[in-house]
Amino acid sequence: MKTRMAISITLIFAIVFGVNGYIGWHGSVFLSDQLGSWFHPGLYWIVFWVVALSYLLTWVSSRVLPAGVSRLLKIIGSYWFAIMQFGVLLLPFTDLAIGAFHLASIPSSTYVPILGWINVGIILIAMIRGSYNARSPIIRRYDITVPKKAGDWEQLRIAVASDIHLGSIVGNRHLRKLVEQVNGLKPDLILLPGDVIDDDIKPFIRYNMGKTMRELQAPLGIYAVLGNHEYIGGHIPAFVEQMKQIGIRVLMDETVHIKERLYIVGRKDKAAERTPDGRKALATLLEGTDLRQPIIVMDHQPYHLDKAADAGADVMLSGHTHRGQMAPNHLITRRLFELDWGYLRKGNLHAIVSSGFGTWGPPIRLGSRSEIIELTIHFKSNEREEG
Repeated sequence: MKTRMAISITLIFAIVFGVNGYIGWHGSVFLSDQLGSWFHPGLYWIVFWVVALSYLLTWVSSRVLPAGVSRLLKIIGSYWFAIMQFGVLLLPFTDLAIGAFHLASIPSSTYVPILGWINVGIILIAMIRGSYNARSPIIRRYDITVPKKAGDWEQLRIAVASDIHLGSIVGNRHLRKLVEQVNGLKPDLILLPGDVIDDDIKPFIRYNMGKTMRELQAPLGIYAVLGNHEYIGGHIPAFVEQMKQIGIRVLMDETVHIKERLYIVGRKDKAAERTPDGRKALATLLEGTDLRQPIIVMDHQPYHLDKAADAGADVMLSGHTHRGQMAPNHLITRRLFELDWGYLRKGNLHAIVSSGFGTWGPPIRLGSRSEIIELTIHFKSNEREEG
């Protein structure tokens, strides 16, 4: 096991250094052409590797560095992730163009600046547009019918926000948008299907994000579940306590009966399967529930929709995928999950996967949007059962 882990880590580092070296070399050629004698290779490569490895530097030295320095490095490293992806996508085409120009005997002094500025322009446009998509959340509406009675309720309006990722990158400014837009919907219930924080809980506490989050309002309450990032951070007891202090209940393999009319089932994240306590099967969590009443399940990662349908769940709310966050990553998430974003009817189950409100890594979205879900559930009794 240790040997396999060592090989995996070595492979990851080889890929990271290889990709960054590839991007860095192209950058040095372009800047050398543009700056001439002002270009200093030694200084360039020092600055380049500090920037390229800044996220890793934050991770390995967060306990030593001052909070402000650590946050700055994380922000730089996050944006660099986006530049890395754009570089990997653009530079192979640049190299093909270089080959064509070389075969045509066109001097490098002619095509290097042209290709370089084209790449810079494309990256800047992608970063600006991606930042707008990430920082300008939209309301996505779903209207469904569950053929069950929920007491005297004819419908229920729920605001759903997954993958908020509060931390050094997504802070109070973006959180304020969440509070204002959710409260503007006047929902009956607010549900947060995981990844409320981004790994480390310290920024959440340091910047007093709980004070902002406390302003969320819903008469039937606010419920959350754990996502994989809460497990990565490893501060679950502290996170649960922080949520409790601001009136949000974190359900960890728990079922809540709301006003004796419907059930909210909150599952631990799939990451819990690797912990000593594990997580319970959904069928086990539903033991003792009245299946004639509506059942809403929150499960951060959208796996096993068929099992949720078979267990008797009516609605399953998930996130996790971010819809790839930056295209063309959605082509990967589409293959990994039966439903990586949007709505799917699976038997009697209404499955909804959100692209999330926040971001992981760069606050950039291309091919996806920061979103809040407004879910309206209409309850309609089954006439056969009444008869």
